[in-house]
Amino acid sequence: MDTPFEEPPHLRLLRRLVTVLTVVMIFGLLTIVAVIVMRFTGSAPPGVPVLPAALTLPEGERAEAVTMGQGWVAVVTRGVDGTETIRVFAPDGTPMQSLEIGGTE
Repeated sequence: MDTPFEEPPHLRLLRRLVTVLTVVMIFGLLTIVAVIVMRFTGSAPPGVPVLPAALTLPEGERAEAVTMGQGWVAVVTRGVDGTETIRVFAPDGTPMQSLEIGGTE
């Protein structure tokens, strides 16, 4: 009764496949985590517009929409009287241009 248990060949193959799969999944998970960390810690790629740290809108106006381009940021604002204005800012947040586009509601 003290004879050692001999593992069948198909069971040995299955055990090795499970071990290899575990190693591959660990490697894949570490690769995904490394890619995510590198992606979020890097700076913005060239050509991607960067939002200014602060934009100052006139008193009583609130932002309705924002869009960005190369070298500018446009903010559509609505005043207390309902007029809409497009305000264009430089990348550093300084005003460049404004254009009234709407009337009262």
